[in-house]
Amino acid sequence: MASSSGTSSGSSLLQNSGSEEDLQLLMDQRKRKRMISNRESARRSRMRKQKHLDDLVSQVAKLRKENQEMLTSVNITTQQCLSVEAENSVLKAQMNELSNRLESLNEIVGVLNSSNGVFGASNNGFFFNSLNNMSYMNQNIMASADILQY
Repeated sequence: MASSSGTSSGSSLLQNSGSEEDLQLLMDQRKRKRMISNRESARRSRMRKQKHLDDLVSQVAKLRKENQEMLTSVNITTQQCLSVEAENSVLKAQMNELSNRLESLNEIVGVLNSSNGVFGASNNGFFFNSLNNMSYMNQNIMASADILQY
C-alpha cells in the first residue's frame, strides 16, 4: 500500500491539477455563459428601448394630428362666431332703424289723432277725416322682436 500511496500522492497531484483545470474550465464556461446571458439581456434591453422610442414617436405623430384637427376646428368655430357677430350687428342696426321708423309712425298717428279735423278744409280733408274715424288709428303701433325673425 505504501507504493500505492506514493503513486496515489502523485496521482492526487495530477487529479488536483486536473481538478484545477476542470475548475478553470468550469469557471471559463460560467464566464462565457454569463457573458452570453449579459449580451442577451442587453439585446432585450435595446429592443425594449427601441420599442419604447417607436411608441413615443407614434404618440407624437398622433398628438400632432389631433392638435392640427383641433386647430382646424377652432379656426372654423372662430369664423362662424365672426359671421354670427356680423349678422348680429346687421340685425341690431335693422332693429334700431325699424324702432326709429315705428316711433316716427307713432308720432304721426298721435299728430293725426290730436288734429281732429284740422285738415278738414284742405283738398285731402276727406282722407284725413276718414283716417281719424278709423278705430285702429287710435292705437299705437306695436312691434316685437318676433317680426324680425325669419
